[in-house]
Amino acid sequence: MSHSPSALPWLEPGDAFPAVESTWDGQTDAPGLLAAGGDLSVDTLCKAYANGIFPWFSKGQPILWWSPDPRMVLTVANFRLRRSLRKVLARFVADVRCEIRFDTAFAQVISACAGTSRHGQPGTWIVPNMVQAYTHLHEAGHAHSVETWVNGQLAGGLYFVALGHAVFGESMFSHANDASKIALAALACFCLEHRISAIDCQQNTAHLASLGAAEMPRGVFLEHIRHAKEQPAPLWHFSPLYWNHILSA
Repeated sequence: MSHSPSALPWLEPGDAFPAVESTWDGQTDAPGLLAAGGDLSVDTLCKAYANGIFPWFSKGQPILWWSPDPRMVLTVANFRLRRSLRKVLARFVADVRCEIRFDTAFAQVISACAGTSRHGQPGTWIVPNMVQAYTHLHEAGHAHSVETWVNGQLAGGLYFVALGHAVFGESMFSHANDASKIALAALACFCLEHRISAIDCQQNTAHLASLGAAEMPRGVFLEHIRHAKEQPAPLWHFSPLYWNHILSA
C-alpha cells in the first residue's frame, strides 16, 4: 500500500536540484521521483547527470526528474554474451557489409528510439522537446550514438550521455533482429578498451538483467559517478579490434 508522499518540489529554470535523498520512496506510487519543472538546457542536463538525476516524463506532463534507489547498472566486466548472441556477433564481425559507427547518425538514432513502441507503454517518453534537448547535448559533445549498420542501412542502435568516464545509457531501437544488442555489445567493448567500468541503465528490466546489468545502491552509484566524471573523455570512435574483448574470451 502506498502512502502520501511529501510535496514535490517545483523548479524554475536554473534552480538547483534538491538532494537526491529527498526522492519519493518505494512506499509511494512513483519511487525515485525527485522534482518537477526546470528546463532541459545543456547546463541543466549536465548538472543533473553529474548528480545521478535524469528527466523522464510523457506528453502532457511537466519535466519530471528522477533518481531511483537502487540504480540499474551494467558493470561492463559482467556483460553477458549468451551463446546465441555470440554467434550473431561473430557473423556480424565477419561480414564486410556490417559495421559499428559512433556519432554519424545521432538524429536518426534518437528519432528511431522515439518512434519505437515499448511493451506495456501507450506512448513514448522521448517527446519532441526531449529530442531537441538531447540533440543540443550531442552538439555540445555530451550525448553520443552507437549505430549498427548493415549494407549501408541503419539497422539499430542506442544513444547515451557521457561525462568523462561516466556513461548513462538512454534508449535503444532495432529495425533488424539483435541490432540493438549488437550496439550495446559494441559500447561494452569500447568501455572495456578505455577502462570505463560501468554503464548506467537507470531502471530494472528483465532484458537488461539478461545482459548482465544488476541493481546498485544509489550511494555506491553516486560515488562511482563522482570519480568517473573527472576522468578525461575518450575519443568516441569504434575500432573492430575492440570486439576481441568479448569474442576472444
